Amino acid sequence: MRSRPLALVTAAVTASSALLALGLAAPASARVADGAASPAGCVVPGSAAAAADAAARGGDGHDTRDISAAEQARIEKEVKGRLAERDISNQQAKATAAAATVPVYVHVMRSTSGAGDVTDAQVTQQVAVMNNSFAGGKSPDAANLGFTFTLAGIDRYSNDQWHTDKQSSTYRKQTRQGGRNALNIWLVDFDYLGIATFPWDYAKNPGIDGIRVQYSSLPGGSATNYNLGETATHEAGHWFGLYHTFQGGCTATNDEVSDTPAQASSTSGCPEGRDSCTLPGLDPIHNFMDYSYDSCYTMFTAGQSSRAAQMWAAYRA
Repeated sequence: MRSRPLALVTAAVTASSALLALGLAAPASARVADGAASPAGCVVPGSAAAAADAAARGGDGHDTRDISAAEQARIEKEVKGRLAERDISNQQAKATAAAATVPVYVHVMRSTSGAGDVTDAQVTQQVAVMNNSFAGGKSPDAANLGFTFTLAGIDRYSNDQWHTDKQSSTYRKQTRQGGRNALNIWLVDFDYLGIATFPWDYAKNPGIDGIRVQYSSLPGGSATNYNLGETATHEAGHWFGLYHTFQGGCTATNDEVSDTPAQASSTSGCPEGRDSCTLPGLDPIHNFMDYSYDSCYTMFTAGQSSRAAQMWAAYRA
């Protein structure tokens, strides 16, 4: 999940404004220099604005349920077992993903006064953003995950409780549409950018499967730095079975993807050259599964493409 208290975004802007007023703010390209290097070589945010930015994006990654190291290992074993039982190779999984069309049901949870009532055009643009990002359209270095999203329906509910994500299990079970291959997106107004479920949880609780997204993060929305529609891309990544690039911290296992360098902590903003982990490689700040600004996001990797394809074949196809 790209969880980030919206109030803290305001705090970040306020802190940055105060620094500018004093003539002390560093240029955007030097944001990583706000902090000092720890003995292990990790970057420690040093300014109030940087700290607020980090908290705003979610910091510790609680936009999904927690996955312990033991459960992470169990899930990997389960996936391999499922694929082996069905005699599905990695190449076959990729072929299945390339042919997959994902129906998308968007549920607009507006208030009784109409707050949060995004337009049909914004929803259409959101699906277009996801298609472009999953196809690798933002960078020549990006992988094409193969999946195609198609808008299957838009519905609208006027309910103050649902609008603010209260009774979330109830409203999701009452409104979710489609089967395990259908991506349901609930647009709400809450203290986060988004929250997602994982594919391996579908069998146990299918009624809540999908992603919840801050409505102002849609293309053209009011969420500063997060209004290009990439929150839905990030959360859909989780829905396909991808972890954060900082899953597990600075460890060899990390996010179970070999071509995303290990990362000790989530990214704030777009600090080129950030290196929070002593293991090889700079932090993958441009990866959709980090916590960077929308404008910083450009890619999924080939390894993430393979993982998403395997997860699709194991749990959603």
